[in-house]
Amino acid sequence: MQLAAVLKGAGHKVELTAASHEDPVRAARRFRPDILAYSVFTGSQREYLSLNARLKEATGALSVFGGPHPTFFPEIIEEDGVDVVCIGEGEGPILDLANALASGAPFHEIPNLWVKQDGQIHRNPVRSLITDLDTLPLPDRSLVYDKDRFTRESGLKHFVASRGCPYLCTFCFNQAMTEIYGSPWRRVRRRSVEHVLEEIDQVRRCYPLSFVVFLDDLFIVPRDWLEVFAREYPRRIGLPFFCNVRANLVDKDLVRLLKSAGCVSVGMGIETGDDRLRNIVLKRNLSREQLIQAADLIHDAGIALITTNMLGLPTGTLEDDFETLELNIACRAQYANAFLYQPYPRTELGEFAREAGLLAKDVNEISTSAWDRSILRFPSPRDQRMTENLVKLFALAVAFPRLRSWLRYLVRAPRNPIYWLAYKLWKGYAIKRWIHPYRSSPREFLYTAFRFMQFD
Repeated sequence: MQLAAVLKGAGHKVELTAASHEDPVRAARRFRPDILAYSVFTGSQREYLSLNARLKEATGALSVFGGPHPTFFPEIIEEDGVDVVCIGEGEGPILDLANALASGAPFHEIPNLWVKQDGQIHRNPVRSLITDLDTLPLPDRSLVYDKDRFTRESGLKHFVASRGCPYLCTFCFNQAMTEIYGSPWRRVRRRSVEHVLEEIDQVRRCYPLSFVVFLDDLFIVPRDWLEVFAREYPRRIGLPFFCNVRANLVDKDLVRLLKSAGCVSVGMGIETGDDRLRNIVLKRNLSREQLIQAADLIHDAGIALITTNMLGLPTGTLEDDFETLELNIACRAQYANAFLYQPYPRTELGEFAREAGLLAKDVNEISTSAWDRSILRFPSPRDQRMTENLVKLFALAVAFPRLRSWLRYLVRAPRNPIYWLAYKLWKGYAIKRWIHPYRSSPREFLYTAFRFMQFD
């Protein structure tokens, strides 16, 4: 949506094809694009490569692959049909490319782009980061909303107020982005409060909006920005919202600010209950005491807590995963999100897993779902099955600790749809009840439930 706004502002035409709603080849033939652009995350690349082959045959357009996977694995340009790869922030590169094609100018030296021409790959360096995010136009939400009625009519909508992260967790894309951009990426770049509120207000005027979800990796820094937000958001917007926090930054003043602003739920990464894994392997630099204290402060403020956790970590064991369960119980999370660790390429931990021979499959086998299967090498198929079962039962055991006495037996069962159904039903209930608690119409509720049960 952000890239579309930049391109449209410069006079270019942009259209999204929603492959789940229409035949993308037919849509491309109708639109006759000069550029086929894909935003690709790891796990979906094979699907997009296949789609690109069909679209290029139908249109002959230039293909550009951007987003997380091409950023950290630009070697995807060696695949048939991939003409250009965009590394990092794409607003400037995609506009430069569109302008060059429109004017007939060469484009093989555009910063951030790897370009394949005449059998040669031109690997260009990245440009400086966008320092003032207020200079970007507001995201073009019509790009998606015009295509998808559910997203358009849902009362819950997502916003991003910042880019960058000061931390270097080994599993995270922010650490990999720091390898690309250096220290500037570690400085959180924030849109002004006014710019953020203008976007939310614009969305509310044009579409249904009852609940705001901020997707920022770390919404609560810097504190002076949050103070202005806490003063202006209730006056200008006044809708309940969700955001992400980090345990070592949570104190009484912070939760007071969030509560006064209208925050009803927060996300906090626990990741693992084992101190060695959390602080040496993941480099989270968070103690068990900090996590529990932060959770207590959040609960005392009347704010709901959803946690994130990774099971099946490199060098970890099933006992470590059960310790993660115990820590979540101690934190009293309203919902404890558990995922199977995925060794994403170019992250520090992903590279460690590859170099240590801990991968049972190639990174191209990583699933689009982070809770169903792992490509790591486990001590035995039985260990892998138990870990994958634990992921599906994890949140229920946190919510109902008495299940712990049964859990070690339940995880030994073969993979089965009952665990998948239990996972889906409890997650849907808990998210709707505590994390995104807004009143939806019966139609929205039923369609949300239907879509939720359809996708991972």
